[in-house]
Amino acid sequence: MTFRAPVRELAFAMKTAGFDAVLEKGYADTDFETVAAVLEAAGDLSNEVLAPLNRVGDTVGAKYANGRVTAAPGFAEAYKQFAQGGWTGLVAEPEFGGQGLPKAVELAVFEMVQSANMAFALCPMLSLASIEALTRHGTERQQKYVLPKLISGEWTGAMVLTEPQAGTDLAALTTVAKPDGEGGYRLYGQKIFITWGDHDMADNIVHLVIARTPDAPPGVKGISLFLTSQKLIDENGNLGARNDFRPISIEHKMGIHGSPTCVMHYDGAQAELVGELNNGLAHMFVMMNAARLEVGVQGVAIAERAFQQALAFSQERVQGKPLWSNGGTGIYGHPDVRRTLLLAKAKTEAARGICLMTGVVADLAKVAPTAEERAGALARQELLTPIAKAWSTDVGVEIASSALQVHGGMGYIEETGAAQYYRDARIPPIYEGTNGIQAIDLSGRKLKMTNGATMRELCAEILLTAEALTESAELAPVGRRLALGVQALEKATDWQLANQGPNSLLGATTYLKLAGDVIGGWFLARQALAADGADAPWLKAKASLARIFASQVLTQAPGLAEAVMEPLPEMAEIAPEALAG
Repeated sequence: MTFRAPVRELAFAMKTAGFDAVLEKGYADTDFETVAAVLEAAGDLSNEVLAPLNRVGDTVGAKYANGRVTAAPGFAEAYKQFAQGGWTGLVAEPEFGGQGLPKAVELAVFEMVQSANMAFALCPMLSLASIEALTRHGTERQQKYVLPKLISGEWTGAMVLTEPQAGTDLAALTTVAKPDGEGGYRLYGQKIFITWGDHDMADNIVHLVIARTPDAPPGVKGISLFLTSQKLIDENGNLGARNDFRPISIEHKMGIHGSPTCVMHYDGAQAELVGELNNGLAHMFVMMNAARLEVGVQGVAIAERAFQQALAFSQERVQGKPLWSNGGTGIYGHPDVRRTLLLAKAKTEAARGICLMTGVVADLAKVAPTAEERAGALARQELLTPIAKAWSTDVGVEIASSALQVHGGMGYIEETGAAQYYRDARIPPIYEGTNGIQAIDLSGRKLKMTNGATMRELCAEILLTAEALTESAELAPVGRRLALGVQALEKATDWQLANQGPNSLLGATTYLKLAGDVIGGWFLARQALAADGADAPWLKAKASLARIFASQVLTQAPGLAEAVMEPLPEMAEIAPEALAG
């Protein structure tokens, strides 16, 4: 099935997310017509170049042999087009060769790229995280010679964190960086799960590696961040001989086969410090937080791709006699199939909205005119980031599964492609901090940073929208259910803040789902209000999607709040042998 980049949906969603305020407050020289042209160009690239390679990425995939990784057929040529188009440098600072556009634009562009070919998109996505880290913490040399090459796409970047014994618990890492006596370091150790850690698509690959020096303090306080280059970079920025690190294998994964996940071995690789010694954890989180939001966008992207195929299949597949004839003769006319697809569409748009709203406040945290506005935007960005990552990727899995279900028996036949989306979608909830970790971060850290004030301010805004909805007979039921959702979220928030510890962590995942449901419903309600009076069928449908989400999702909010607030002490008491059967 041919993929169609949702350009008009993204443009409308950006405006609904408040993007006009970003242009007004910080990008006076950029108008929305320019942004729309960027989206159109990204849509063309996604449709014509990247989407046709998605299948070969899955069926052939990346290959490893003799210490080298070869990208899937066609990927290297596509990457050259991607780099020449300047897509890696959309947000990067102009002084280093970037275009200086808002973050929300990058998120919209990369949603289309991820939808078209998620495995391919992971390569430049990790370059984005490396660019952000070096812009914030890079040395003068790194910003002069490395940063512009990453921004241009001539080189790519990789985040190198995980070890066999050190996943979430980075304090357990053992990779060591030994001073070389000349101001640099030599890296020794092994890292796993390194996405695009090696390939043949670019001239050079830069690894940002966390390690500890021999005399570093124990635990996370002894972690530092180092830059090591696949090819040595001389004092003039020229590339030289191969450095002393290499892949020793790539993982055989359930999905995203076109993205090589490397086991990397460092055997005295020349490296240089990034930022401050023993402050690598803070520097690493610059990369991690950038990547987490991009991974949330992956959830939206795979949901969009799976939904598009399922919708097309539902109009082509004839089974039984449809009860609703306005879907033609296909299974789209069966009530449960239509319910499945409409709910999938609503959740996809809700997830898109959460990610774009996070991008908008990230932009406002940089460009808002007053310190108070910037601080408020940053606090909301930090609150929304774990929700955007976890809720959106969970939605990606759910919709990929629903789309496969719509295909029936054809769904688990690999030739239809529906199974690939499900396999691909199941991975983002795990990497860049599992969704359970995101829930703990929201409940145990982000809420406490302002003692709940940021969430309460958000709830107050949502209630204003709920009140506005009551002025429309068509949307009043959405307003009532949205208000009940806010009440449930406020109750659960108060309970979480008052019960920090094991009980709050027990309810953290449910709390994050509740927050995502309410915020997602809010975005759909805003879209319905913005589309009120429109004649175009796709805009008129916004009210229907808001009502469907309110009916099928927001009605569950009070029950989710009860689940958050019920400690269930027996969970702490049940030993594993009691479950062994």
